[in-house]
Amino acid sequence: MDFVPAFLNNNSTFEVFMEQPKGFEEGGADYVWKLQKILYGTMQGIHDWIENLDKTFEGHRYYKLHTDPQIQSKVHNDKLTLTSTWTNDVLGASSTLEGEYLVKLQLELSYEIKDLEEAKFILRIRINRNMDGDITLSQQAYCECLLNYFNMISCLPTMTPLSPGIVLSSEDCPTTPDEENSLSQSFRLTYVVTSCNKTRFDIFC
Repeated sequence: MDFVPAFLNNNSTFEVFMEQPKGFEEGGADYVWKLQKILYGTMQGIHDWIENLDKTFEGHRYYKLHTDPQIQSKVHNDKLTLTSTWTNDVLGASSTLEGEYLVKLQLELSYEIKDLEEAKFILRIRINRNMDGDITLSQQAYCECLLNYFNMISCLPTMTPLSPGIVLSSEDCPTTPDEENSLSQSFRLTYVVTSCNKTRFDIFC
């Protein structure tokens, strides 16, 4: 589900000022605007929005996960419902259709929301479902994006990332701006390494 528009659902508890947009200047170039509502993407706006959403979930008797405060859970009549909030998007799961309907109804009473139906992607991870109700996760799309970025889409698979016995030294360090840029972008691989232990054991191992 998507909250529309999330940051405008609450009044600001902070004093936030911004430069006047071009074409809308009032009082001179040294004047600024004081925001009555926080703009999307600001730290103050995120703080106020999460505080607002937490109070809503608490009012519906959800419990916040201590290890991840964006995860909310509720058990009602042996029905388990989980929600995971990412700024203004909520990914939910329930053990029954009744539980799914109830959480949507409760949130609709407090906010304007857009039901995006079944989730197919979350954090670049594809969610696949079969007719038996089994769920599998895949990072194929993200891995292919990485291969395209590094111009390696035609590379051949191998059991190990480097040839056995290879010795690396300072001579292998980047020597050109293009090589340095490629190395600086290698952080993209970190996401795959840290998350593939959940979705692709063959890559992680």
